[in-house]
Amino acid sequence: MITLCGVPLSNYYNKVKLVLLEKGLAFEERPVKPGGSEALARSPMGKVPFLETPQGVLCESQVIADWIEAAHPTPALLPADPWAAAKVRELTAVLELHLELAARQLYAQAFFATPLPEKFVARVRPQVEKGLAAFQRLARFEPHVAGADFTLADCAAYVHLPLVALATQSVYGSDFVAAAGIDWKGYVRRIEERPSAQRVAADRKANTLPLRSV
Repeated sequence: MITLCGVPLSNYYNKVKLVLLEKGLAFEERPVKPGGSEALARSPMGKVPFLETPQGVLCESQVIADWIEAAHPTPALLPADPWAAAKVRELTAVLELHLELAARQLYAQAFFATPLPEKFVARVRPQVEKGLAAFQRLARFEPHVAGADFTLADCAAYVHLPLVALATQSVYGSDFVAAAGIDWKGYVRRIEERPSAQRVAADRKANTLPLRSV
């Protein structure tokens, strides 16, 4: 049996959960606090999510997603063509490493009422703007983020884009994602036509405090 460990508040936890649901795999969920003793014992950096499998424990959400795709290739969440698959991975990496992680520096203030120094907030802004511009150069929304088909990139974009938008709206008074011309709300509604995304959204709302809305 596969066990997904972490917290529904985590967008990376929900990314992996969406992959598991899309694959139709049986799995259990176990609440594990990031940085706590169990997380440190099971995950090298004490991060969540991590996945317990019959073969052992696996951490880092994209590594987990890639393992699931390789071990359970149907239904496919990556194109069969190696170049097209690499482009999906490229888009996901840019989204996570250059946009979400930049915006994540704002989450303490945006979602947890912990004020950040003005100089710090000012320094983060160009990082988020640069990451968003890079993401826009690759994203297609035709209608999915990497093109016509639902892929691993959508599993990431669905959980990350709303947080970037809400964080920038809260901290800077402007939804950077919408201001860049990305209809992220429409994209989220489209993804939530899928039963897997409906399950992720419902479980997140049932198990976490609501984030601030725009």
